[in-house]
This record gives sequence, structure tokens and C-alpha cells, in this order.
Amino acid sequence: MKKPTKLILIAILLSTATFVGFKADDRYFEIAKNLDIFATMFKELNSLYVDEINPTKVMNTSIKAMLEELDPYTNFYPEDMIEDYRTMNAGKYNGIGASIEKKFGEHTIVMVYQYSPADKAGLKIGDVVTHINGVSLAGRDDDELGRLLKGQTGTRAKLTISRLGQKKPLEIAVERDVVKTPNVPHYGMINNDVGYIQLKDFSATAAVEIKNAFSEMKDEGMTKLVLDLRSNPGGLLNQAIEICNFFIPKGELVVETKGKVGQWNKKYLSLRNPIDLEIPIVVMVNSSSASASEIVSGTLQDYDRGVVIGQKSFGKGLVQSTRPLSFNTQLKVTTAKYYIPSGRCIQAIDYSHRNPDGSVGKVPDSLKSTFFTKNGRPVYDGGGVDPDIYVEPDELSELTSQLITEGMIFDFATQYYHQNASNVPEDGFEVSSELFNEFVSFTNEAGFEYINDAEEAVTVLETLQSEDGNYESWRTEIQGLRAKVNQKKKEDFNLYAQEIKDELALEILSRYHYDKVMKFVSFEKDAEVQEALKLFGDMNRYKKILSGK
Repeated sequence: MKKPTKLILIAILLSTATFVGFKADDRYFEIAKNLDIFATMFKELNSLYVDEINPTKVMNTSIKAMLEELDPYTNFYPEDMIEDYRTMNAGKYNGIGASIEKKFGEHTIVMVYQYSPADKAGLKIGDVVTHINGVSLAGRDDDELGRLLKGQTGTRAKLTISRLGQKKPLEIAVERDVVKTPNVPHYGMINNDVGYIQLKDFSATAAVEIKNAFSEMKDEGMTKLVLDLRSNPGGLLNQAIEICNFFIPKGELVVETKGKVGQWNKKYLSLRNPIDLEIPIVVMVNSSSASASEIVSGTLQDYDRGVVIGQKSFGKGLVQSTRPLSFNTQLKVTTAKYYIPSGRCIQAIDYSHRNPDGSVGKVPDSLKSTFFTKNGRPVYDGGGVDPDIYVEPDELSELTSQLITEGMIFDFATQYYHQNASNVPEDGFEVSSELFNEFVSFTNEAGFEYINDAEEAVTVLETLQSEDGNYESWRTEIQGLRAKVNQKKKEDFNLYAQEIKDELALEILSRYHYDKVMKFVSFEKDAEVQEALKLFGDMNRYKKILSGK
């Protein structure tokens, strides 16, 4: 029989000592009792289980299962994932500066950050990574891959990659360094007086990047601002507070947090003089705008400082704090809920009251309350930030969605880049009819099968007809339907040609311009931006919305 490790013995002694020290009616008695049960069980498993047990792996599984009972935002970071924790807080990490995702069973580079070690070493979007420092990536998940890539500045990661057009694998050594990911990938003037800022994260430099972009555009004549928070998942609370402070007076409440522990009950005020109290603002949000994005959009809405355009935001009103644990590990734990100036909490999902099957539901309408902005406009809690002007979201056709999901657009853009590496597309780049036809041929050669709803229905009928003699008389009609479906599928490539061209153009541009492709997006095709420009063209309507009249 194997002896338990020293750490397990310490855990048992500590939990037993605690167990003895509390009364049965004390809450801490239950904690101590269950710690003792867990430590005893682990000792027996370690001693008796037929195979060797990896203590770290088993403990991490236990911790993960425990935290999953709470909410998706309370997370444990073991020592080998500490770089992920630093990235979350600082917006930078020690690594190579490339995003790699598992696509169709292969670890594929989907983004290379400009001027990063990966960029300097010559890695390209579309490269398939097969080994890192001689270690095969077969069967490894994204977390394992990330741990292999990240490391101390100055150390090297040797990547074995498969590249389109290269018969043999390439060996590329990348020297790790501090990689900074921008919060503002794009800003600029939409027209002579309207400026645009895209904010995609709230890491440690978000407010500085916003301020710099704002100042630069003010010098260029900006008199109105569009702040794009669409699909921004949030980040650091202090950055959201700082950004709000740019546009509201000093000394105003920005957000309040309330939790079980008194130390988390805090009011956060704007502490500095604002940079502009007059400029008209439109804040754009969608269903993926969350957390810090909702603090900024909701607070500006509560003070009637800007008009919110788009779709209802995600509804994440939970605040997380990080706590250092032993052995260089970290806990990110939900400690409070946040409340914006009107008094509302925009948390949409009620994790504290789970259904019997463990699932969670949204806060019911019956429990939602009405609050009011500074000018008396009604706003509501329990479900994200409602836009002042709702814009129907653009939804891709089933054909375009399948082309993206099946990797056709991604792979064609990769092929295009390697065939036109020196021909850098600039402003005004569009996919020509000739290039679009090449793409259609590419999908045919790749064996792409477009399956729409009509085809699925006809397939069901064909199955019935072949398996049940009662439907044999339908054979001719079903064959006719099949012919019509096939014809419709061909026509869809023409029907949705412009939509497909737009997605192709973005993917191709990303090969040359990294994550800054937003600067090439035609604002004429952006429904929310067009609604913002329309509103700015009618300032009486803008003022009327904010006045609540």
C-alpha cells in the first residue's frame, strides 16, 4: 500500500483540527467536516486505486466541478495557466503573438498580431501547427497548446508547421517576448465631423487608447463620436470607470458594487475632470456586449450622455475579483453585483436559483423593476442594456454560414494570400466577379456540400419512399422536388453573392492587415453606423431621445 504524500497528510491534519474546533451548529463545522471527508477519501484513493493517480489533475478536476456549480466567471488558474490570468488583467503576456484554434482536427493559426514575435518569424494565418519543440499536438486541446506556446521572454518555441503550397513541413523558431494586444484596433473619421472608435477589450490600456484616439480625432475636426462596443466581452472594471469619466462630470457615481462581504460594497465615482461634456455620442452594442461594455453603455445612458444603438446587450452584472492562492495559483471569484447610476443591475441570468436539472434561466419579467435616467426616461433591470434605438441585426444566409463553418472562406483566403503575397490590397478592395467565380470553383473542388432546409425535407421524403412501399407512388414527385432543390442551391450562390463577397473580402484583408480589418469595412453596409449617422443628421431627434420626450 502506498503512503499518502506529505501535502495530503497536512491537509488531513488541518481539516481534522478544524473539525474538532467548531460546534455542530456552526456553518464552519460543515466546511471542516466536508474537508475532512474529502481529504480522507483522497488518501484512500491514492492508496488503493488500481492505477496511479495524478494528484494535480484530480484536484483540478474537483475544483473545476465545484466552481461550475456557481457561475461561468468564477475560475481557478493553476500555476501552468498563470499566463492566461496575466493576459486577462494586463492585456499582454509572454508568448509568440498568434491565436491558434482547432479547426477540423488541426491546430490552425487564425490570427497573427502585427509586429509580434510570430509576425517577425514569418508565421501566417492558415499555417497548421503540428509540433511545438518536437512535441506532437495530436489529441491536445487548446489549453495544452497555449501552455506549450507561452513562456519566459527570450526563450524559444520551435514550431513545425504545414503550409499551403509547401510540400515539406517547415521548422520556424519563434523567440517569445511580451505581446501586447490592442484594445482599440481601429479608429478614424467616418466623415468630416463624425469620429469612430472600435473598442474590443477592457484590459489595462483601454482608457489610454480611447483617450489618445479621441484627442487625435478632435484635432481633425471631430464634433460627434460613435463608440463601437459591439461584441466587446468586457474586462477590467477600473477601465470602464475611467472611460465613463471622460464624458461625465467629476464626482458623479459611475457604478456601485454590492456583495455578501462588506468590503465589496463600494461606490466608484468619476475622480478626474472629463475630457468632453458636450460632444454628442452614439454607443453601439449588441447581444455579445457584456460586463464592462454594459457599464459604459448603461452609465452613459443613465446620465442621458449618449444614445445607445443596436440590440439588447448580454446582461452580465457580476463582478469578479482575483485572489492569490498558494503555490502561485489564482482564484477569480464573483464577489458582487454591479449597479449603474439609475440603480439598476443588468444581470440577466439568475445563477443563484437553478432548475432541478442544474440549468439556469433568465430573470423573469415579473421580477424586473423600472428605474429612471437623469432626465426621467424609464430603464429596466434584469436583462442587459436596452438600446434607445433598436436595429435589426444582420443575419447571414444559411449558405454563407455553412461556407464559413466548413472553412471554405478561410481556406480560399489562405490560398489567395499565398498566390498574391506581394499584392497587398488597400482601401476600396472588393472581390471581383472573376474572383468570386474562382471561389465557387474552389468550393466544388473541395467537395463542399450545401444543405439547406428544403434539401433536408426532401431527404426525409426520399428515405420514406425507399423504406416504405406506401410512398413508392411519390417517387416521380420526389425526384422533381430534388431537381428543384438542386437548382435552388445553384441559384443561392448568385442570390447571396454580395454577402459572400463581403465575407471573402474581410477574410482576405485579415491576411495582410491582421486584426485591423475594421478600417476597411464599408460603413455604408453597417446598419448601426448608418443609423448613427442618420441620428447625427437630425440633432433635434437626438436631443429629444435624451430628454425623454
